[in-house]
Amino acid sequence: MTRPGDRPEAVVFDLGNVLIHWDPHPAIAASVGEEEARRFLTAEDFDFASWNHQQDAGRGWADAEADVHRTHPHWHRHATAYRANFEASLTGAAEDVVTVLRDLHAGGVPLYALTNWSAELFPYALDRFEFLDLFEDIVVSGRVGLAKPDPAIFAELERRVGRPLPRCVFTDDSPANVAAARAAGLDALHFTGAERLRRDLRERDLPV
Repeated sequence: MTRPGDRPEAVVFDLGNVLIHWDPHPAIAASVGEEEARRFLTAEDFDFASWNHQQDAGRGWADAEADVHRTHPHWHRHATAYRANFEASLTGAAEDVVTVLRDLHAGGVPLYALTNWSAELFPYALDRFEFLDLFEDIVVSGRVGLAKPDPAIFAELERRVGRPLPRCVFTDDSPANVAAARAAGLDALHFTGAERLRRDLRERDLPV
């Protein structure tokens, strides 16, 4: 694993809530209203995060929404609102982190992304955020049928990056994903903000 003072051969970014601000509430509220969106996202009888994770891991949206209709019909309208208005959940680029990304790119550092994202919905990000073109490759969980923190997705990352994982540094806002990445051999940093990330990368002799 890289240590402070060792320069990694590549940097791998998570996307959601690292480079792209994501919040499901505006998407759901666009169809059912603010209060109903809050009720849905905090419901005791429906775990939106776990349900959404299954799409990140490769399940299609038509099947996912049909499952809600079968098991939680009172939430079906809310669940379908998310996909119907998905663009509203992408609330903007994290410009300070994008600046870090651009600095790395300008310095010639190979850049990759590893994101938990539905295959069907990822094109919205590609169409909207031009900085995604700076990545040499983006491993999209929904496309490979694996999602963080599943250890198998890090094996897929290693294959796509073409370098041993211990020679790469990775940042993610999820502690569970960071722990899994470290277990896989990555020098994994818990993302808490652009300035902390910049300091951590400078400690590894990266040009930011």
